[in-house]
Amino acid sequence: MQMKTFFTILVLTTLMACHKKDTPTTTLNFEEDLMPEGITIDPQSKTLFLNSMKYNKIVASKLDGSEPGNFIENNEYGYLSGFGMTIKGDTLYALGDSYSGNNNQSILLLLNVKTGDLVDSYTLQDTTFTLLNDLAISSNNEIFITETRNNKIYKIQRPNKVLEVYLDSEEIAHPNGISISEDNKYLYVASRTKGIRIIDISSKKILNESNKDLGGVDGLKYYNNSLIGIVNAKRDVNEHGVFRYFLSKEGDSITHIEKIIPYGENFEVPTTLDIVDGHLYYITQSQLLNYNYETKEVLDTTKLKPYVLMKKRIE
Repeated sequence: MQMKTFFTILVLTTLMACHKKDTPTTTLNFEEDLMPEGITIDPQSKTLFLNSMKYNKIVASKLDGSEPGNFIENNEYGYLSGFGMTIKGDTLYALGDSYSGNNNQSILLLLNVKTGDLVDSYTLQDTTFTLLNDLAISSNNEIFITETRNNKIYKIQRPNKVLEVYLDSEEIAHPNGISISEDNKYLYVASRTKGIRIIDISSKKILNESNKDLGGVDGLKYYNNSLIGIVNAKRDVNEHGVFRYFLSKEGDSITHIEKIIPYGENFEVPTTLDIVDGHLYYITQSQLLNYNYETKEVLDTTKLKPYVLMKKRIE
């Protein structure tokens, strides 16, 4: 073997080993037909929470996959097919939806993160097909929720029980992921067709222009004056991956983008993500392409496989 060829192989092997070390994975011991959409992590106890679209429940384990079990049981507290989740303080916020067309129902549960006890709940019943999808919470206990079907953002000001429309606009068409700036000044909303929109919370003014190239984002999290988003809804799957959207100093515009995890073997329709201690976490394969949302049936049970948790250090 020539010295140059040997050196090239050595470099490639070293780079692959470093990448593997930087993106470790953990196989989780939950039901293979769980069909999770939401993920969140308690930074204090290092507990992972996943919800289930199929079983209307939330499961939990340690980040290393140990101690798996149900956090709340099927349909407990009226929970529905799981969508967005997040943790603030000692409370887990979990959205659920019946996904049933007419007379659709959506629910938000507030649960004690240590015990699973119900803190509060909010319901939305509408004769149209609604979908409460994802949520973000300010330090002032304002809860902002995207409603994907009808281009709306709802707001709850805790401890009030009113679920009111905060914004209704085609400029946030089919909103999905949502996050909030550290100073509670801006909302960042992932519109399927309009891209990531930046909204001044006090005035409700959309500050940036529509950009369809920034569309297709599902989960979205604010991190160190940037946004981390999972792109999984483009026509060309090669455009899928995990991206970092760097913000201006003021936080009111996107200055540049970095693709931090490409589409590939560790990217099979992940949905949402969480960030803890400078690392991002997501389930690599939701298996939602093998699922009928309306009948809650797995299309091909022979294709089911264990869920895998990806961990990636954010540079």
